[in-house]
Parts: sequence; structure tokens; C-alpha cells
Amino acid sequence: MATVLFWNTDGKSLEREITQVCHTHGVDILIVAESPLEAVSFLPVLNANQRQIYTEPPNPSTRLKFFTRLPNDAVEIVLDEGGIAARNIRLPIGDPFLLIGVHLSSKMAYKDVDLALLSTRVNQLVGIAEGKVGHDRTVLVGDFNMDPFESGIVGSEGLHAVMDKRIARSAARTVLGRKCRFFYNPMWAIMGNPSLGPLGTLYYPSSTPVSYFWHTFDQVMVRPSLLDVFPENQIRIMTSINGTTLLRPNGRPHRRFSDHLPLLFKLEIEKQTQV
Repeated sequence: MATVLFWNTDGKSLEREITQVCHTHGVDILIVAESPLEAVSFLPVLNANQRQIYTEPPNPSTRLKFFTRLPNDAVEIVLDEGGIAARNIRLPIGDPFLLIGVHLSSKMAYKDVDLALLSTRVNQLVGIAEGKVGHDRTVLVGDFNMDPFESGIVGSEGLHAVMDKRIARSAARTVLGRKCRFFYNPMWAIMGNPSLGPLGTLYYPSSTPVSYFWHTFDQVMVRPSLLDVFPENQIRIMTSINGTTLLRPNGRPHRRFSDHLPLLFKLEIEKQTQV
């Protein structure tokens, strides 16, 4: 089992909160965006009274930071470009998987069409990374600054991430003569569903005529090859940490922590081993 936590911390260190999540949920890989955390001060806090020690693996990314309690040689740099950071993860049991952290530019500076065009570059980099590692057991996670229904996420030239697992299992479809591979995006089912928690990962009440109010910019997606080891009931948009709520009384994210809520998920990768 590999447990991954992603959190865009909005420029706040949140050492105490992140440490509590990691300890309570046994986080194996932590990815943070917009974070001032520095290993020299954070790791002593994170490792206090712990048998498994977290380290910061080599990381050239300027937009994402990684911390892990996996062995030093378990996290291999595959590529880093802008807000895309690909790492090949080798667990003691099970096949390796490709973990790609994403932090695309904010809608405050980029228009929807800009992000849609950037998603085509993400698609290209995913293909390059998969070619380098020689497999497509790929997980995308991060702050895409797009909702699951936007063209950069669902479009065939972008991430091609679909809501239906049965469609995703068909692996690809042909668009204008070119084979376009799928990602499966479980965030569709979580978005706007009050029975599963908050209505999104970020609340932004735009003053423009069209306002969605809630957004699900923070997402996790997987290639079809990982569907059988990706338990959807283990995906959580976290709203509290050890009894401390991350929400205001009106149910919206409390900016004392971050404007984004953290995203936690698990991979039962030990169930998948090449014969």
C-alpha cells in the first residue's frame, strides 16, 4: 500500500497540520505546492518519535516539494519541467509506478484557453515520462487549476481524463486518426457530492456572470493499468486533522490554513506484480 498526500498550502508552512496527517494516515509520499517548507526545519518535526524516517529526495522542481518515508533509492527523478514533476516509485513489493505531481498556473494569471493549451504540454510530458520508464502505470496528482469538466482535462489533446471507469478500461480512442490514451478521473464522483464530503477542494465566488463557487482543482487520475489497485473509497478531500476543522462554520475552506483542501489517496500496488 502506498499512501500519498497532496496539499497546495497557499504559502503557509503548516508544519503541525501536515505532520499530524502524515502520522495519523501513514503517508508514504507527501507532495506540497506553494509551500515554504524547508527540510532542515520540517524534517525534525515530521520525524519526531517516528520509527520510519522521512527524507527529502533530490528534487529540481521549483513548484513542488516531495518528502517520503520510502527508501532513498525508491524515488527516481524522471523529468521536471515547470509545474510537472515525474518520479518513478519503486516499492519493496509490487511493480513500480510513475507518480507525476502537477501544479499548473493560476486562473488569476492564465485564462481558461491558456490552461487548456498548457494541458497539451502536460500530455506530451506524460508520454515522454512513460517512455523513459517503460511502463504506463501512471498517477497524476496535483493542482491543475481546472475542474474535471474543463476541456484541458477531458479533451483528447489534453489529459483525456474520463468519469467512467468502463470507458477508461478501453485504454484509448481514435480522434482524427490518432490514438489517444485515457486517464480515469474519480474526482467527477466526488465533486459536488455532499455525501462524500466537501463540494470541491477550493471555494472561489467569482463576480463574473458565471460562477461555480466550488472548484475541484486538486485532482488525482490514473491510467487504466492501475484501476485494479486504485480503491476509490480511499480517496479523501480532507476537512479536518485530528479534530481540528479546516473549514469555516459556513463549510468553506478556512484561509487560516489554505484556500485549498488537502487530497489523500492510496494505491494497493502490492496487488500488482509482473509475472
